[in-house]
Order: sequence, then C-alpha cells, then structure tokens
Amino acid sequence: MKTGRNLAELADEIMVQARSKKDYAMDTRNLTMLPDANLRFALGGDERVVRPTKICVDQIGARVGIPSKYMERMRTEAPALLAANVNHWFQKTPDVRMLRTIQNGDRVARAFLSNRYRPLDNYDLVNNVLPQMQAAGMEIRSAELTETRLYIQAVTPKLTAAVKVGDEVQAGVVLRNSEVGFGSIAVEPLIWVLACKNGAIMSTALKRHHVGRAGEGDWESGDAFEVFSDETRKLDDRAFWAKVNDVVASSVNEVTFRKNVKLLSDASKVDTGRPQEAVEIVGARFDLSEDEQKNVLTHLAKGGDLSLWGLSNAVTRTAEDCPSYDRAIDLERFGGQVVELPADMFKTN
Repeated sequence: MKTGRNLAELADEIMVQARSKKDYAMDTRNLTMLPDANLRFALGGDERVVRPTKICVDQIGARVGIPSKYMERMRTEAPALLAANVNHWFQKTPDVRMLRTIQNGDRVARAFLSNRYRPLDNYDLVNNVLPQMQAAGMEIRSAELTETRLYIQAVTPKLTAAVKVGDEVQAGVVLRNSEVGFGSIAVEPLIWVLACKNGAIMSTALKRHHVGRAGEGDWESGDAFEVFSDETRKLDDRAFWAKVNDVVASSVNEVTFRKNVKLLSDASKVDTGRPQEAVEIVGARFDLSEDEQKNVLTHLAKGGDLSLWGLSNAVTRTAEDCPSYDRAIDLERFGGQVVELPADMFKTN
C-alpha cells in the first residue's frame, strides 16, 4: 500500500481548504475569460478575478465542446485565443454553472461544474465518518489528498482470517471523495494482507453522486451569487453521513469479510500458468503500462506464488511503486478484480 500523509498533515490541509473555499453559481453569460486565461465575474456589484486550474480549464472545455488537448495548447501558447473561443460559447450556449474556488491569498478557480452539483466536502466527511471509524477500533493505514480526490484507507484487527496457510488478511475499508467533480463519494471493502502490508480493494459498497437540489437564486440579476448551506441541506447532510457510517460498518462486518476471504481462498487454488503470459493477460485487461507490467512480473517472481491470488498480490504490491496516489488506488482495485477473473483465461495449450 502506498504511504500517504499522516492524519495530522491531512487534517491541516483539509482545514485550510475548508476555511478558504467559496462556491459561486452563475449564468455563463456573466462569466468572462480574460486574455490571460483568468476568469472574471461580478458579485454584489464588485468584480472578482480568479485563476483557473488545469482541471477547471478542462471542465470549461468539456462544457463548450473544445477537446482537452486543444484547450491545453491554447492555455499555454495562445491564452487570448482560448479566451475568445470560450467567451463565444459562453454567450452562444448559455448555462448555469457552479464555480468552486479557493481564496487563500491567491484566488483560484478549482472546478467548473453543473449548478446541480451537490457538494459533499472532505471536511464534512472527515468530521462525520473518521471519529466513528476510530471509535470502532479501525486503524488508518494510508490517507492522501490529491488534486482530484481524498482517500482514507483503514483496517480493523478485529476481523482476521487466513486465505491459505501463512497468508493472513484483515478486513478494511477505503473511502474516497472528490470536491472537483471526479466521481462520487464511495465506500469500498478492503482486504489488508498482513505479510506484505498491501491492500486489495474489493467490490464497491456505496456510491453517492454530487447531484441534488439546485441552489436558489436570481439568475436574471446579472451577478453571480455565493452558495451557502441552508438548514434543510444540513439536515439532509446529517442523514446522509449517518448512512455512510452504516455502509462503512457493513463493509467490515464478518459476513462481507468471510465472503471476500472465500473468494481469495478459491483464487489461491487457480494456477495462472506461465508468469510472463499471465502478466500480459492482466496488463491487457486493466490497461497496465509497460513499466507496471514489468513491476508486476518482478513482484510475482519474488513472491513465488503463481496462483491467481499470488498474481493479485503482485498487482497490489506494484501500487507502492507508483508516483501517483490516484494510480496506486487504481492498482489496488485491479488487484481486487484479478481474483475474480475466470480460470480459463490462463489456460495454456
């Protein structure tokens, strides 16, 4: 499992973002991209200028129909041309959007989303779910806040079993969330392998899309307005976070855990045949890069277990080698999916 930030560092960063975030909803006809690619809009008669991140620029491009590669080329080589294109389509095909910003010294536009986007923020997730996880005796093994997502990976020592002799595992859970439109909140069961300290992410238990009641406001005023939480939304949030806690608990219950251990135990009896060919099959199935396949093969050979379970462990061990935490999570998820591959995929003539 890839090491991320410790909880103190994570909490500090989430707190900084929570204090400095501002969300605005506006008609795109009242939003202008300037020749330097910054964004300008009016709020209460005052003009605001914010600097969009690459994520925000890509989301603007997706909304107005400009391919990402061309957006990036204009952003870096011809920002005035980018502004002319974007402003044309903002006026030609108007829409109501939410602009998510961070205002902590520098004013940054971090996301350009639907006005129906339902913010379920990292601060709320940590405050509502993490205490319940810790009270239940769960231990945080890894956590990270990337440009696109928050991840928390936790394990409970209360549920331990052997996949086979010498291979003990524990039950765990992975939480992930995105404040900038990269997927929904999700709770996923995790199998923590004690011997190698790696985790395989199993099937998804819960998804929550950031879509809900649209904000209320006067779209004809010519100005943007700041989006605040009202009491109704706060009540709805409390109910939702209670549901997330229920799903976290169900993801690490004994029934779910034993079911996953049975799946892994069955996989430990499946011979994958020749290592090179097995890795190529997995590489093609999960679109692994050449370097990732080389790492999987190396870890498979070092582990000495050529079963489907051994191949899964080689994939999850490769997650530690990734410079990107997001990609490491992908590999942990692939590791969980490997054990479900049919045995006949690995039959050799």
